[in-house]
Amino acid sequence: MESSKHPRPSDCANEDVNPVYLQQLRDLDIPEEAAKQALLRTMNVSAEDAAIYYFNKLDNEEENEDFMYKMVFVVNIDLSMGVGKVAAQVGHASVSLYQTLQEKNSWREMARKWTYSGAKKIVVQGMNAAHLLDLQAQAMSLYLPTHLVQDAGLTQVPSGSHTVLAIMGEEDMVNDVTGSLKLL
Repeated sequence: MESSKHPRPSDCANEDVNPVYLQQLRDLDIPEEAAKQALLRTMNVSAEDAAIYYFNKLDNEEENEDFMYKMVFVVNIDLSMGVGKVAAQVGHASVSLYQTLQEKNSWREMARKWTYSGAKKIVVQGMNAAHLLDLQAQAMSLYLPTHLVQDAGLTQVPSGSHTVLAIMGEEDMVNDVTGSLKLL
C-alpha cells in the first residue's frame, strides 16, 4: 500500500482537497471556495503553495480589476452594547445582507466578486438610530444593497432597536456613504 503525505495530482481531479491545508488557508481568512480552488490549482501540495497562489492571483486581480468591493457594518454606539452583543449583531447583519445579495440576480455577481477579492469587511461607528437610517437612505439612493438589523430585545437593548447597518458595494461608492466614519 502506497502512503504519501501529499495526494497525487490525479487525486485532485475529483476536487477533493486536503482538509488540513484547507483549514490552514481558512485560518488566513481566505474564503473557502477560493482556498479550495488554490489547492486544486497547486495540485494540493501544501497550504503554503496554495496561499502563495491565492495572494499572487489576488494581487493580479486587484491591478486589473476596475472595482473592488467591500461590506461595511455601521454599529449604533448610542446603544452601548457589549462586545459580544456587537459581534452577534454584526454577524446577523453580515448573514442577512449576504442572503439579500443571493436573492437578487443583479447583486449575485457583486457578491461573487466581493468573495473572491478577499471579502473585505469594515466595522465603523454610527452615532444613533437616526444616523443609521440616514446612512441607509444615502446607500439606497446609490442603489447599494443594505440591511438594517432590528434587535429582538431579549438581552441588552429594547425590542426593535436599530443595532447595525450593513452596506455592500463598490468600495468608492460605499466610501461615499461611510468613508468619514470612525472605526469601531
